[in-house]
Amino acid sequence: MKKAQTYIPYGRQSIDDDDLAAVMAVLRSDWLTTGPKVLEFEQAMAGYCGVKHGVAVSSGTAALHSAMHAIGIGPGDEVIVPAITFAATANCVVYQGGTPVFADVEADSMLIDPQDVLRKITPKTRAIIAVDYAGQPCDYDHLREIAGQHNLFLVADACHALGAEYKGRRVGSLADLTVFSFHPVKHITTGEGGMIVSDQTDLAERLRRFRNHGIATDHRQREAARTWQYEMVELGYNYRLTDMQCALGISQLKKLPAWIKQRQEIAARYDQAFKGTHIRPLAKREDISHAYHLYVIKVPERDRVFAKMRAAGIGVNVHYLPVYLHPYYRQRFGHSRGLCPVAETAYEEIISLPIWPGLDEGQVASVCHELDKLEVGA
Repeated sequence: MKKAQTYIPYGRQSIDDDDLAAVMAVLRSDWLTTGPKVLEFEQAMAGYCGVKHGVAVSSGTAALHSAMHAIGIGPGDEVIVPAITFAATANCVVYQGGTPVFADVEADSMLIDPQDVLRKITPKTRAIIAVDYAGQPCDYDHLREIAGQHNLFLVADACHALGAEYKGRRVGSLADLTVFSFHPVKHITTGEGGMIVSDQTDLAERLRRFRNHGIATDHRQREAARTWQYEMVELGYNYRLTDMQCALGISQLKKLPAWIKQRQEIAARYDQAFKGTHIRPLAKREDISHAYHLYVIKVPERDRVFAKMRAAGIGVNVHYLPVYLHPYYRQRFGHSRGLCPVAETAYEEIISLPIWPGLDEGQVASVCHELDKLEVGA
């Protein structure tokens, strides 16, 4: 087999003529922002997840920040987050003046370890953020039990897991608040964008105010009521998502089931290719449906494998350095190595392979061929 001739990214968006038409229709309409497509997208996402409310915002990070505001995180509060995640999961706590407390992950799945969560709870703990790493739902039964026993909020960072299921229930219906991202490498995209879904009306109302400067009504609501008057009732941000982006999201959401199936089929081909080798895919629970935002493997000599694969045109990546080892967290909170030993060991081994709808069999074969040429672990 020949060497891969074109670069294969680890993830990318899929845009078709239906998506373009949806956006163009909004551009020709009267509403470019705070219009009807925002509510339509929110209702579509809430319906898909099986909950009452969706609140669209400008990014996954904005969604996380809004969630922390909605549950009242502030100075002196602690929120438990997994060590292996994107920095925004912890940053959102810091934005509110709180302190992220890092829990270790399970070695086989890289999901937050409920036993270490228990060890990290203090009288200052207010919430747990569970990250559905790579697209696999966390152990929500156990986390729910812990949260209930200690009167904590449970927030799901499901930015990797739109379309995943846990014991027959959709991700989005498993926590007090669930956060999604619509970045181009995610399951559906709005360019940039995010969403918080919940069954709790009071939290949803707070989220809507927070994304709109803390103002109780938006422009469309005032137009409908034929009034100019508005009141800012709390301090908020401009975290609104435009109607153009929401129209794209509505169009993309219709394709999500097919795209999840394609991701699962690609993952199955990788699974088969790596049987009997030194390449170790992450473990998958039997009671879940995996959304496969990422396909993560553990390999010896990860840095060598990374360099060789990139040189061969395979856009592998690494997700993630334990957050507390970033310079900011070392300096701000005094963190150092040894805090979460399982996460630190895993970080030295993990690498993410290309996976996205449209990745064809030849490209998957090229990825596997390049890995095989490296004789990983031999």
